[in-house]
Amino acid sequence: MTDENKPLNRDTLIAQGLGWMEPEHKSLAPGIYPATTYEREGNGSYPSGRIYSRPDNPNYEQPEQLLKTLEGGSDALLFSSGMSAGVAVVQALKSGDHMVIPRVMYWGLRAWMLSFAKDWGIEITTVPNGDLAALEKAVIPGKTKLLWMETPANPTWEVDDIAVWAAVAKKTGARLAVDNTVATPLLTNPLKLGADIVMHSATKYLNGHSDVLAGALITATEDDFWDRIITNRRTNGTVMGPFEAWLLLRGMRTLHLRVERACSSAMAIARHFDGAKGIRAVLYPGLESHPGHDIAAKQMSGGFSGMLSLCINGGEEAAMAVAARLNIFKRATSLGGIESLVEHRASIEGEGTPCPKDLLRLSVGIENVDDLIADIEQALEGRNS
Repeated sequence: MTDENKPLNRDTLIAQGLGWMEPEHKSLAPGIYPATTYEREGNGSYPSGRIYSRPDNPNYEQPEQLLKTLEGGSDALLFSSGMSAGVAVVQALKSGDHMVIPRVMYWGLRAWMLSFAKDWGIEITTVPNGDLAALEKAVIPGKTKLLWMETPANPTWEVDDIAVWAAVAKKTGARLAVDNTVATPLLTNPLKLGADIVMHSATKYLNGHSDVLAGALITATEDDFWDRIITNRRTNGTVMGPFEAWLLLRGMRTLHLRVERACSSAMAIARHFDGAKGIRAVLYPGLESHPGHDIAAKQMSGGFSGMLSLCINGGEEAAMAVAARLNIFKRATSLGGIESLVEHRASIEGEGTPCPKDLLRLSVGIENVDDLIADIEQALEGRNS
């Protein structure tokens, strides 16, 4: 017998999508609701509680509820992409507000922040990852309204202390938003460490199958700032389609299995190639030699992510040659899917990138780890032959 009063394990909640069942037909798979509009009563009321699909759709509710539960938040919102989710947070600021961002973070969002956001009168200061003194110097009490951080930081995987950033934000009167895409809610819960908002590019690990564009925000508190984000999503129309939301939920129900496998394999690859011939450096917070390992171990539980980077001896040309010889690792943008990917980030990011030119970013999938290691070894040996 099971104790009905005992809270279910997180893995069970994920696998069963919080135990939700379609109410009318009792189907275990939720339905897809493509309707864009809903009928009102003669008195003008909406008995379903819904008016139009742009602010709300039944297919949003279950993945939002699951994310809210996993992150320990008060509310959650789905968006049409990770970019649109991140942009919505910045757009909730007002002209003249100031924000602080790290030097290394997802390049696409950082580039947007440093161009469009500045054009709207939002001032931005960039600080080196891991430099607490620079962070404290950058904030302006009463003017700094948002600190944005990503840890581990893509693609060089520096680690910052979320609780420390949260304390700086609180002292300054600012909010802290954390991009938790790489860590996922299974490894890190920023809200429990003092963050105000968590962002996910749900395209990545949450969906996990490289077939859906999606983003998500989870908030610790439903306040005026969160209301501005809700209004932003509704008016800008940055919502998912119902089928895409359905696919996202289907992917999320195996999140724990995929993340566990990716973390285990990434650690094995990092240990295997740490100090290996042809490798200048292995960048992975799970290695004890990593500068941010102690912080990562403190704020991450169950693994150090399925992402790592290899810096190849011989510079950019050698790194590109190694990538070209990989067979199992596919040369493609993105991360967090079931297939393993490799990318030479410096050439993708272009001028101004903080990414070393000898760096190859690896997104480790769920393939056999021995096959993945052998694939990297043959690519390195081909370079050295």
